[in-house]
Amino acid sequence: MAVNLADKLDTGISPQQFMDGMQKNQDEFKSGYEQFTWENESDREFFESLKFRDDLRVLLLAADWCGDVVRNVPVVFHALETAEIPTEVLILEENFDVMDQFLTMGGRSVPVVIFTDTGGYVLGKWGPRPDHVQQIMVRFKQENPDREASDYQEKMAVCRKELIAAYGEGTDHHAVIIKELRELISGF
Repeated sequence: MAVNLADKLDTGISPQQFMDGMQKNQDEFKSGYEQFTWENESDREFFESLKFRDDLRVLLLAADWCGDVVRNVPVVFHALETAEIPTEVLILEENFDVMDQFLTMGGRSVPVVIFTDTGGYVLGKWGPRPDHVQQIMVRFKQENPDREASDYQEKMAVCRKELIAAYGEGTDHHAVIIKELRELISGF
């Protein structure tokens, strides 16, 4: 049975309200937002072409304390603004019922960008991070299944450094996110 989130449409906050209300990482988030540029003209044209579709909605699960939200959501916001897809942010801590339908390897990882139709039926999702970065976490979880192990936190700290390095310098990862979103949306 398809997941339906009709009861969550029109319950979130706008991207601007999310940015304005950030208690953590606001400067870094806004800097990432301001640094965004379209690296590929055909990508920009693709997202502009979506303005003519009135059948898409986005619910975006996020938390201002999350590094992946800070790195990825500014790019997602630009893409969705260009496409003029109605977008609402659902704060993680207020929406565990939704989050628990979109776990990543059994965990609550954000951001999760959920595309629905106007009736709330889920068409697809993106997140919590670009695939090449996510693969580092997949490997870590496979190699370290016991969260209670005495060296788990130490190994997680090393993993986090690998994740940050995989994002690359500056805005290197922006084009990757755009590409992944374009591929996803092209499927519906």
